[in-house]
Amino acid sequence: MNPNDLKTTAADAAPGPGRARWRHQLLAVSACTLLALAPWSVQGQSGRASSEPVVLNFVGAEIEAVARTMATITGRNVVVDPRVRGTINLATERPVPPQAALNQFAAVLRLQGFSLVDTGGLYKIVPEADAKLQGQVVNAGSVDRLQTSNQIVTQIFRLNHESASSLVPVLRPLIGPNNTINVSPGNNSLIITDYADNLQRIGRIIAALDISGATDVEIIPVQHGVAADLADLVNKLMEGGGTRAAPGAPGAADASYRTTVLAEPRSNSLVIRSANPARQALARSLVAQLDRPTSDRQSGNIHVVYLKNADAVSLATTLRAALAAETGTSGAGGAASAPVVRAASPTGAAAGATAATAPVAASAAPSTGGQIQADPATNSLIITAPEPVYRQLRAVIDQLDARRAQVYVESLIAEVNADKAAEFGIQWQGPIGSAGDSAIGLLGTNFGAGGNNIINLAAGQGSVAPGAGLNVGIAGRANGVYFLGFLARFLQQNGQGNILSTPNLLTLDNEEAKIVIGQNVPFVTGQFTNTGGTDGAVNPFQTIERKDVGLTLRVKPQISENGTIKMTLYQEVSSVQASSLNSPSGLITNKRTIESTVLVNDGEIVVLGGLLQDEYAGNEDKVPGLGDIPVLGNLFRSESRSRRKTNLMVFLRPVVLRDNRESHSLSLDRYDLMRAAQQDAQPAPSSVLRINEAPVIPPRDAPAQTPQPRHESLMQ
Repeated sequence: MNPNDLKTTAADAAPGPGRARWRHQLLAVSACTLLALAPWSVQGQSGRASSEPVVLNFVGAEIEAVARTMATITGRNVVVDPRVRGTINLATERPVPPQAALNQFAAVLRLQGFSLVDTGGLYKIVPEADAKLQGQVVNAGSVDRLQTSNQIVTQIFRLNHESASSLVPVLRPLIGPNNTINVSPGNNSLIITDYADNLQRIGRIIAALDISGATDVEIIPVQHGVAADLADLVNKLMEGGGTRAAPGAPGAADASYRTTVLAEPRSNSLVIRSANPARQALARSLVAQLDRPTSDRQSGNIHVVYLKNADAVSLATTLRAALAAETGTSGAGGAASAPVVRAASPTGAAAGATAATAPVAASAAPSTGGQIQADPATNSLIITAPEPVYRQLRAVIDQLDARRAQVYVESLIAEVNADKAAEFGIQWQGPIGSAGDSAIGLLGTNFGAGGNNIINLAAGQGSVAPGAGLNVGIAGRANGVYFLGFLARFLQQNGQGNILSTPNLLTLDNEEAKIVIGQNVPFVTGQFTNTGGTDGAVNPFQTIERKDVGLTLRVKPQISENGTIKMTLYQEVSSVQASSLNSPSGLITNKRTIESTVLVNDGEIVVLGGLLQDEYAGNEDKVPGLGDIPVLGNLFRSESRSRRKTNLMVFLRPVVLRDNRESHSLSLDRYDLMRAAQQDAQPAPSSVLRINEAPVIPPRDAPAQTPQPRHESLMQ
């Protein structure tokens, strides 16, 4: 054994007069010596911890051997994972306390890719990637209370001002690749697993970033201008600070880190909230410079207001009516005359124009009268009023010119029907008499329910075919003439139908929409023949009325504040009865109509109504007396039965689309649905027919590498 591996020295020093002499023992420990002196295993029992400083001197020592030594020094059990292998070098120049020696050992393990984890008084040496699953959990609190060490722990940081999700991109590069950072959105917290010394540094960064980044809300009264106009102008001027994240909040998309300027129409004020005082001072300065009196304060001020969503002609009529009511009630003795309201008449529309031939715009001429005029060409209002009146009107316009929600109505019409029919009949006939008789009688049974009458079949001499089903006949011969003497018919029919229609349409809130899917069928309403002409000419003619036959859905939704939708609807399903196509009396249509007003929540399904029908019909022809005989009576009886069941239900599902994002998402969903249906309907490849492709709408996410000309359509 090398004498340098274990040596104990004593030194006495006298620091100065009047002070006690002290003695300091230095203990140098090496792996081989302690293995000989401390023969317990890593998982075995440990001796009592020593508080004396030690000098470490490990050169090329196995990690497991050093772990046993640390267990002896600290008096704690140490468990080494079987995957931990290798040698380390650990040496100190001067004596260190046992806890500091353990920390230095953990630092060396950290450099080797291993970690020392404290779990309930037991130290574990595991690979660094597994340490995050076994480290201690420290609740939210000051990072200064966290002990500085080279052990992996989990710290919970609760944030008060900053969004936890926005800090993840900032802190992720500061955490080791084997350690984790997670977000708890419920309480806006960060859960970080890393070494304790690094968590202290991260905690100081979080404390510096988790501060209130927005100033208090400031309200600035507008004296001369209109708050809505100034709000739009100030937001555009401060677009650099209003749309991008404020400095110090990387990647933040929270509205609290933006410069927000909103108009409050009731008090004609601006509400400003900024990310920092400098931005707020800039917004305040812009408002002060813009809010100045105009050069002309007389009553003849003319203002132009461009509308974004509302119709200018309709809104002008509404504003003139409101202004007239206010003037009439506030005027003295009715001296103030109400403005004249003139409705703009449609131009270029014929009196009998239909929906297909009528113009799209019902008003193409500007409306006139009063202080408010509408210009349909630019969808704007021209207001002639003094500043106080204009401000009042502008506040009303801002509330009415809001984006209206849309309603997507999905209607489902499901019809299932089943038809069953069964027929059984026996007919027979035979001559009575012999050859040479002057008269021959006829005896037999003839029924109409069992198919074609046997007499008609015999008289037709083969030109009249028997009915459908199984027909068994026996022909007889009398006087050289063959005749049908016996006919038995068996028939059973089963028919099923399943019809599913899903008409859908999109409309604005409180606007009626209509969709018609079907055919325009002619119905003869009258006939006339002119035979009274002097020249003997005949001029027959018919009067025809065309009607839509098919599926019709007309709906007018109205959205309430709580999300409930009131719908006034009319739904019709009609079809032409096939048996009436060649009927001389005219066509017969099957019609099912629902007209109702319902309340339904957004996105829920409501049943409008339906038809549950079960019909039975039976017919029996028999010879009295003979047809009632058991078993043998079937020879003198013909019977038919039928049953028809119809199940029809109409369902409705409205979906409110309040913004452009929801409308765009719904449109893309239906776009992909139709594209998938077209792709499934592609023809099978054929080398003979040479038509192997059907038209398919282009993919919506295809890269636009070669832009098409603007005049080309999607069909190209």
